[in-house]
Amino acid sequence: MARPGVDAALPHRAGEFPWSTLAVNVTGCLLIGALMVLITEVWAAHRLLRPFLGTGVLGGFTTFSTYIVDAQHLAAAGAARTALVYLFATLIGALFAVWAGAAATRALAVGRAAKEERR
Repeated sequence: MARPGVDAALPHRAGEFPWSTLAVNVTGCLLIGALMVLITEVWAAHRLLRPFLGTGVLGGFTTFSTYIVDAQHLAAAGAARTALVYLFATLIGALFAVWAGAAATRALAVGRAAKEERR
């Protein structure tokens, strides 16, 4: 329900930049980066938790198939330049978001562990 909610909050018409899809994909990638650090480095998680939450829940939240359809619609509406900007912005934003989510979670986990050791 979160993804359609973002779509409703940030609607776009043909030929306009699809901000809602970009926001969902970048946010989902940020959460995937954080989740992977938590599951592989912080928690002793069940081996099926990563595919369930990462691929299932967050993979279902992100919408990379819509990303491609949005780019096709932009190109068909005569906004080829916008389509290219959107394709690259999503790719770069998603990769950066995974890195940022992992780095921030790792830093928070290390800081928390250091505080616990001082007690």
